Amino acid sequence: MKYIDEYRDPQAVLSCAAAIREAVSQPWTIMEVCGGQTHAIVKYGLDELLPPQITLIHGPGCPVCVTDAAILDKAHQIAARPEVIFCTFGDMLRVPGTRTDLFQVKAAGADVRVVYSPLEAVEIAALSPGREVVFFAVGFETTAPANAMSAHQARQRGLTNFSLLVSHVLVPPAIEAILRSPGSRVQAFLAAGHVCAIMGTREYEPLANRYKVPIVVTGFEPLDIMQGVLMCVRQLESGRHEVENQYARAVRSEGNRQAQDLISRVFSVQPRHWRGMGSIEASGFGLSDQFRAFDALERFGPLETPGRESGECISGLIMQGLKKPADCPAFGLRCTPETPLGATMVSNEGACSAYYRYRT
Repeated sequence: MKYIDEYRDPQAVLSCAAAIREAVSQPWTIMEVCGGQTHAIVKYGLDELLPPQITLIHGPGCPVCVTDAAILDKAHQIAARPEVIFCTFGDMLRVPGTRTDLFQVKAAGADVRVVYSPLEAVEIAALSPGREVVFFAVGFETTAPANAMSAHQARQRGLTNFSLLVSHVLVPPAIEAILRSPGSRVQAFLAAGHVCAIMGTREYEPLANRYKVPIVVTGFEPLDIMQGVLMCVRQLESGRHEVENQYARAVRSEGNRQAQDLISRVFSVQPRHWRGMGSIEASGFGLSDQFRAFDALERFGPLETPGRESGECISGLIMQGLKKPADCPAFGLRCTPETPLGATMVSNEGACSAYYRYRT
């Protein structure tokens, strides 16, 4: 398949690994931002092909993993209401809040439905005029256009029984928070290609200049990632700190202007609390004033939100690149995909899930 098979070619990957070994002369630490990249690295053993001078660490680019426990508690309370049909992507079902998860809320009788698109939730609302339909809008900039379109279509169709529980987060502020952390050891970043397909690459340039770190927009196949590492190493070795685009087959510097325009109409930038990382200014999307009528938090009023996480889970340290899953004493013992202590063990993009699946 074009753009898949050639990026999984073992010989091309090995050739790229040889080029990295030839280019490197000193230790460097590189963070891949996206959880999809983490899974590819662990699944294909890409980190084991790299020379010992190169350390890959895992970032916060799993939207399920960084969804705050407080917003999950609100989701559980809304979903449990008898008048609500609560729609979500399947990867949110087992993410633990303070006391429970959506899977258990569903098992207790709530009408929780897994959908494959927010527009499917809009259709459910159109077919269920006597029910309140809520879509759990979670994700990075990648999923924001489709979620924005759902609110746009609901307004066009006059659906007053549709709302969004919004927990969108943004990548550049998270990168800056990591770079500003006193314990940060990141010297270069592999940025998430799908996010940049929407937002472009230009918003990373001030970060590269201010913090003097290379940022390489990278795809998700083995060769993509190895090429991204090679581009980072060449920049680091030459003392450069630029934004480069390895994923040119999908990403343009300006991004998708139509998607950006839709996002800017439906959403506004606001602070967001990240699970395991705390509050980060201007790091999330919420509904704009124009679309506030579709805000589930306003529609359902004050909600009890303890927002407590497991004291044993170290996922916050993992998502900041300070620890790896195997450093957690609960990993694979008290914390498994069936009995997760934190979101990084649940999500298909979580680092703990990747290590449990491919390294145990």
